[in-house]
Amino acid sequence: MRLAAILGFVMLCVACRVGPDYKRPSAPAPVAYKENPPADFKEAAAQGWTQAHPGDAYVKGRWWEIYNDPALNALEEQVAISNQNVAQAEANYRQAKAAVRVARAALFPTISTSPTASFSQSGSAQNGVGTNGQPVTTIGGGTTSTSGSTSTPIRQFYTLPIDISWEPDLWGSVRRGISGAVDTAQAFAADVENAKLLYQSELASDYFQLHGIDADAQLLRTTVVSYQEYLALTRNRFDAGIASDLDVAQAESQLYSTQSALIDLEVQRTAFEHAIAILTGKAPVDLTIPDKPLAALPPPVPIGVPSQLLERRPDIAAAERRVAAANEQIGIAIAAFYPNLTLSGSGGFQGSTLAKWFNWPSRFWSVGPSLAETLFDAGRRRGIVEEQRAAYDATVATYRQTVLTALQQVEDNLAALRVLENEAAKTQETVAAAERALGVSTDQYKAGIQSYLTVITEQAALLSAQRTQVQLLSRRLVASVTLVEALGGGWNTSKLPDRSDVSSAAH
Repeated sequence: MRLAAILGFVMLCVACRVGPDYKRPSAPAPVAYKENPPADFKEAAAQGWTQAHPGDAYVKGRWWEIYNDPALNALEEQVAISNQNVAQAEANYRQAKAAVRVARAALFPTISTSPTASFSQSGSAQNGVGTNGQPVTTIGGGTTSTSGSTSTPIRQFYTLPIDISWEPDLWGSVRRGISGAVDTAQAFAADVENAKLLYQSELASDYFQLHGIDADAQLLRTTVVSYQEYLALTRNRFDAGIASDLDVAQAESQLYSTQSALIDLEVQRTAFEHAIAILTGKAPVDLTIPDKPLAALPPPVPIGVPSQLLERRPDIAAAERRVAAANEQIGIAIAAFYPNLTLSGSGGFQGSTLAKWFNWPSRFWSVGPSLAETLFDAGRRRGIVEEQRAAYDATVATYRQTVLTALQQVEDNLAALRVLENEAAKTQETVAAAERALGVSTDQYKAGIQSYLTVITEQAALLSAQRTQVQLLSRRLVASVTLVEALGGGWNTSKLPDRSDVSSAAH
């Protein structure tokens, strides 16, 4: 009757759960971005995705496919498989999943056993005499012949206990621990996706910068050929007595400095190639990327509205899940103010011989509850609650700062794309004007109206404008990659594992 009353009380209290309920904290979410998307982005948004720029790849997370570059696609696929930083993040997630199972085990009783066998003997005494006249010693009910002095019988005792102990989750501490572990595991799952996005976008940026160098090298090689022709012209004019040796020296200086710049590009290119190799989990010696100058403009990217960032960024999702986990820790700390009930029982078999070990008359059992409550701890529990509340506030601040940083990154890259697009248009005009100026100065030099210094000046101006044009294309592509990363790369919170996924056994 008493046991039934205790169990009834336990069942009633198990429904209790002390501590604050979790509510997702508010975060900045403007109605619209300050920066307007570039003109081609607006046009794409109005007309929908074209076949050349499939939006479904972006939605499915294979955002790099919008650049329509098979070589880039092949490299990006290797990041999720071979990148060691991604592998580390995935291992952390598996560890967090295992922690959920550990926390869940506290809901169930603990059953243990510790079989024992003991032998004892006390004092010395004269044993009886056998039929042959020799002294005998009794051991476990039997007799053993000995000579000389005798001792008392050796007693044997065998025990097979089964101990059961269960601490009911009266105040929700265990359940909050499980929820916190689930929240943490979900945060690590988001970390995995964030790592993939980070290193995949880094690879794409390095890839476009590498091929931007290829385009710059192609320009310099073309310029070297042109400068060689100019050098031949000045030498012919010098041999004819029309030009001075100064003109030849200036032409040689222009050519050699351009050749030097072309050689220097190799240092930058190899560094990007090595970085891409590491991002794909390979040693630099195992990857060679063919020369391929940039040509295509950055594709349009679906922007959406600022509030969607809360669902589309894995780092924001991870920060929010850690806020939820911190909230559970407050409840766990508050539960420590309440008494703990432990139900324990023991039973089994015992006997003086193994043959009688499992006989029903040899059974034994005991059962009983115990209640534990801390009466004085000098403010320790209250301090822990305050500590957990402060930790929760810190995670909320981290969450909100993550949102603000995401908004800044989107705005920065929208502005970069807009400004670079305008700059590219103006640079195109600059190149056209520089080409015209070089043509005029060359004609005037050949006619003897201008010195060769004018030609060199116009050559330098044209080359500078052309190199700026090439670099702007690379920067625009990198800015589009960074914008994709800032927008979450097509990821959303619906792809987070749910509680059942997190709680399942690791494979």
